[in-house]
Amino acid sequence: MNAIAQVSAVLAGLIHVLIFGMESVLFRRPKVHQRFLTRTADVEAVRLWAFNQGWYNLFLAVGAISGVIAVNAGSQVVGRTLVLFSCACMLAAAGVLLLADRRMARGALIQGIAPLIALIAALA
Repeated sequence: MNAIAQVSAVLAGLIHVLIFGMESVLFRRPKVHQRFLTRTADVEAVRLWAFNQGWYNLFLAVGAISGVIAVNAGSQVVGRTLVLFSCACMLAAAGVLLLADRRMARGALIQGIAPLIALIAALA
């Protein structure tokens, strides 16, 4: 797997670790939940969903970063599979976010550009 794919996959993973932190750890903070278009009055109603979604993002991050580690440890097939699967899921989730609400275009771009670059570089 080339360097562009690896760097992009790690960056995608780090972005998703940050998203995990926002959704699962910091969601109650007004500046955080407002990024997800959630009114303060609704935070408690959706907090559990955000918490759960944050863990999904963390698991995808671990997959992408672990894949890069595996590639560099000599397990090319396992590493490449982890990177491709994790980045494809990240990109698909960004697409769902964009389709669900166009106001989330910036978030979808942040969430989706690094995995898209990783996929293109890995498959080219």
